[in-house]
Amino acid sequence: MTEQFGVQVVHSYMRHVQDNAEECVRQVVARLKGGESEYELDNGEFIRVSVSVDRDERTAKIDFTGTAAKDPLNYNAPLAVCHAVVLYVFRSLIGAEIPLNEGCFRPLTIIAPKGSMIHAEYPSAVIAGNTEVSQLMCNALLQALGIMAGSQGTMNNFVWGNDDMQNYETICGGSGAGLNFNGCSAVQTHMTNTRSTDPEILEFRFPVRVEEISIRVGSGGNGKFTGGDGITRRLRFLEQMTVTTLCSNRRVPPRGLNGGKNGEIGREWIERQNGSVDKHNGNDKNELYPGDVFVMQTPSGGGFGTIN
Repeated sequence: MTEQFGVQVVHSYMRHVQDNAEECVRQVVARLKGGESEYELDNGEFIRVSVSVDRDERTAKIDFTGTAAKDPLNYNAPLAVCHAVVLYVFRSLIGAEIPLNEGCFRPLTIIAPKGSMIHAEYPSAVIAGNTEVSQLMCNALLQALGIMAGSQGTMNNFVWGNDDMQNYETICGGSGAGLNFNGCSAVQTHMTNTRSTDPEILEFRFPVRVEEISIRVGSGGNGKFTGGDGITRRLRFLEQMTVTTLCSNRRVPPRGLNGGKNGEIGREWIERQNGSVDKHNGNDKNELYPGDVFVMQTPSGGGFGTIN
C-alpha cells in the first residue's frame, strides 16, 4: 500500500479510521446514563463496576474498584482481557460496521485495580480469564449500563479424553434479554462464537454418541422481554475418558434486569451404566467408563423489564 499510495496517504487513512471510531464511541457515550453493578461469582467473590458519564465531554470512566482480589485458583484475567471486554461492550453499542481499533478507547478511561482478579499479575493462574472472567465482566458492564440482562456468563468449557485422544468444546446457552428484544436460545454469548461440532463428525472421529441436544424450553428468565433458553446435552462415552469442566453460573443464576427474572443456573451429572447417578460440579473432573452418559444443562439468560 505504501508503494502504491505513499506513506502519507496510508498514515492519513489510518488516522481517519481511528478518528471515526473515536467519534462513534463518543456518540454512544453521549446517550448513556452511566450506572453501577455488582456481579456475584459462584465462589462468592464479586466483580464490581461503575460507569460515570460526562455528556458534555462525551467521555466515560469505567471503574472496577471493589472487584475481588486475586483468586487463589484460576479465576483471574490479565489486564488485556479487561480492556477487550470494555472494547467489546462499547463497540457493540455503536450499531455501525467499523473496524476495531485504538480510537475506540480515546473517550474511555478504564480503572482496574492492580492485583485484582481482572488485573492479575504473574504468577496468577489465568486459564479461566479469557473464557469465564471475561463473560462475567461483560454481564456486569452491560448491566451497569442498563443495556442487557445477564447472559449464560460462561463458555461451559468441556474437555474430555484419554492417552490416545482429546477433545475440547464450548457449549451454548441462553443470552440475556434487553430493551425491546428477547434473549436468544442455544447460542454462544459475548466472548466466544464457536459452534457445536456436527454430531456426525464428532461420532465419526471419537468413540462417543450424541444422544441429545435440546433447548430447555421455558428456562429463560421471565420479564417484559424473556431471556434465552439454555440447552440439555447428553453425551455417551464408548471408551474410558477423563472429563473436565470449567463452568460458571452453577450456583449464582444469570441476573435479570429492570425487574426481569433471573435465568436458570447450569448443572451437570453423570448417569452410570449401572443406573446410578453421580454429581459433577461446574469446575470438576471425573472418570467416565464405557456406557456412561455425561449430561450438561447450560445456563439461560435473564429477563428484562417487569410484566405489566
